[in-house]
Amino acid sequence: MIALKFIWDPSKGLDLGFLTLHYYSLMWIIAFVVGFLIMKRIYKNEGQTNESLDSLFIYSVLGIMLGARLGHVIFYQPELFKEDFFSIFLPFKFQGGFEFTGFRGLASHGAAIGMIISMYLYNKKVLHKTVLWILDRVVIPVALGAVAVRIGNFINSEIIGKPTESDFGVVFKQLGEDFARHPSQLYEAGCYVFVFLILFFTYWKTQKAKQEGFLFGSFLLMLWAVRFFVEFLKEPQGDEFINFAGLNTGQWLSIPFILIGLYFMFVYKPALKK
Repeated sequence: MIALKFIWDPSKGLDLGFLTLHYYSLMWIIAFVVGFLIMKRIYKNEGQTNESLDSLFIYSVLGIMLGARLGHVIFYQPELFKEDFFSIFLPFKFQGGFEFTGFRGLASHGAAIGMIISMYLYNKKVLHKTVLWILDRVVIPVALGAVAVRIGNFINSEIIGKPTESDFGVVFKQLGEDFARHPSQLYEAGCYVFVFLILFFTYWKTQKAKQEGFLFGSFLLMLWAVRFFVEFLKEPQGDEFINFAGLNTGQWLSIPFILIGLYFMFVYKPALKK
């Protein structure tokens, strides 16, 4: 019988001489670059200008990164507000000695909230359409970005799964372990690939793309339904902000997004323009 246990022990990142570029940070860079290219194609199809696309990139990076970082600190590592405040916003650790860490500790729930707020501001200042118009389109590359981020988590041996108690799974040698765990990061990444493909196909090939709010709602429903169920196979992340009725913080925070997604898919009716 062939063992299904996989030993995972990668390097920490790419050694550039003056610093080490962590793979997690690299995957975020890849996510934004690929996302920009996808939105460039969408904006060309919609007849939008390159200037508005450049502004979209800036708003997206700032909104998603700030939201993701603050979401993680508020829900999983609130002690940083007192112990190492500047590390919340900068890719450095100051407590116990200065060290470049990259942007580590980023929460998807915070990223979603940051994305929505930044798209509201972008639409108000630059686009002048409706916030749902841009959200319906930007969620397509965001779904693909979620794939890259979870692969980065796997490379860094972060957000690990629970032990499988069998020969199936991944041994994360960086953690000093010799037993197999569920590769929950890869479970999520694989599911997010399908979320991206469904959204991409819906936008380009169906009339549902013209139903305002439908793609945005589909994104919320599918992405956080995946997150909700994969959480059953994950280890807790830091001090759990919420742990009630057998559900952890990630699951409780996913439920509102799922309900909002259902609302925009099946209930929401855009106001008729006069």
